Amino acid sequence: MSRVDGRIDADPTMRWNGWGDPSRAKGLPLAVRTLLPLLLGRIRRPEPPVALDAVQLAPSALTADDLAAFRAAVGPQHVDDSAESRIRHAGGRSTPDLLRRRQVEQAAPDAVVRPSTHDEVRACLDVAVDRGIALIPFGGGTSVVGALDPERGGHRAVVSLDLRRLDGLLSLDEISGEAVLAAGTSGPEAEALLAAHGLELGHFPQSFSYATIGGFAAARSSGQNSAGNGRFDAMVTGIRVATPTGDIELGRAPGSAAGPDLVRIFLGSEGIFGIITEVRVRVHPIPRGRVFESWTFPDFSAGVEGLRRVAQHGDGPTVIRLSDEAETAVSLAQIGRIGKALAKGASVVTVYEGERIAERRARVSAHLASAGGSSAGEGAAEDWLEGRFDGPYLRDSLLDAGVFCETLETATTWSNLHALRSAVADALTRGFAEAGAKSYVMCHVSHVYPTGASLYFTVLAGIRSDPLTVWGAVKAGANDAILAAGGTISHHHAVGRDHAPWLAEEIGDTGVRILAAIKRELDPAGILNPGAVIPLERTR
Repeated sequence: MSRVDGRIDADPTMRWNGWGDPSRAKGLPLAVRTLLPLLLGRIRRPEPPVALDAVQLAPSALTADDLAAFRAAVGPQHVDDSAESRIRHAGGRSTPDLLRRRQVEQAAPDAVVRPSTHDEVRACLDVAVDRGIALIPFGGGTSVVGALDPERGGHRAVVSLDLRRLDGLLSLDEISGEAVLAAGTSGPEAEALLAAHGLELGHFPQSFSYATIGGFAAARSSGQNSAGNGRFDAMVTGIRVATPTGDIELGRAPGSAAGPDLVRIFLGSEGIFGIITEVRVRVHPIPRGRVFESWTFPDFSAGVEGLRRVAQHGDGPTVIRLSDEAETAVSLAQIGRIGKALAKGASVVTVYEGERIAERRARVSAHLASAGGSSAGEGAAEDWLEGRFDGPYLRDSLLDAGVFCETLETATTWSNLHALRSAVADALTRGFAEAGAKSYVMCHVSHVYPTGASLYFTVLAGIRSDPLTVWGAVKAGANDAILAAGGTISHHHAVGRDHAPWLAEEIGDTGVRILAAIKRELDPAGILNPGAVIPLERTR
């Protein structure tokens, strides 16, 4: 399929041991540095980061014949076994990933291979099957659940299959409101290509600047505009996939009763069944209007009640987010309002786009006010929109200052939301305390549904021992607490390898057996992303 537009240039190079554009890295604001000792006590001095050229890797396990076979598949210039390229594809962007990037000895794939078409992906799969080499699909490199770990899974070598050369708008049906995008197209590139036709996808997760269309599909992403535009899986109308045992193209019609919906098998599969090469999505005209409004609530509970009323009455804002008292305080401290940061209260931001904004805003305002909210004007909501993709830069600055910072998320029903929040916050606080570390737990609601909502936790901790060991135990306790309290192990970060041990508790043993059976049928040699989603021992 030929492109209807050329590529829009976007810089895919991310800081190798941190988040995003290296030129945008910044130090902590003075107010935050002032607040941290009050929250966490004395902060340990961090180890200096290792230089990229000082990282030590094991030699590549690929033979000259292996490399020649991949070069024949994609072209000699698109197979790279240099140390730098291997390091840049050695994992995702979770805090443990970045802590490992600060070590001298690191694990990495044996090479990076960059196909540019579906047929080249198909050829790479054939090489990998024939030669017993594991493949890790790599899009924007933004996974935070261990989905990009260079796991061999018993194979003699592992290759990172970088899909970012599969980019562009392949076709556009303006009458039906559908576009086909190559899987390696980044979020900004997709929006720029669609904007040339007056259209948008409108999917904006925090990873938007680097994540790809295929990654959105493979992880069942949920963007910040989900209240208005829905989750990414709701946007997908068709998909093309290359699997080790054959290709499949799905999504013939907007509705079908021709058996179970096979598209949904690949959404959220994280590359364990096949490589997504093309995604067909719903698109809509770029909204002409945009209105902001922020709100304050006496506490998180009142804010939750306001969001519930909005979600259950429908047709609300494009964006609606509630920050608890702790997160609201840190947000205020970042902009220097240290006095207000020490006060109590929760905050909500709303953004309205599209049609009938005044009518929708009036209805939502009535619901929020009836739950105890007070309008605080446009400023905080505008500030949030301007900086909504910059949170990971702050995380890097905290790590540089010796403060551990990580996130996790879940979701549940409205009736269970407070119990789940308490259970997870208690597990995090207790886990760090047992390791001798003070912590500060923040939470926000960023995605709402008529029946429930997500909970997104950010935790800061002053860890004095090995942070990877401490966090491993704390995260396990938090995962146990999530499932015991009726939450999902992941609302939008996916499963990866980090959550795989808990999947059976959520979907049951029969559910895991179904997934393992699909895996064995489509990938009988087990070359695709070994250990992700399904624990290795369940796929054999």
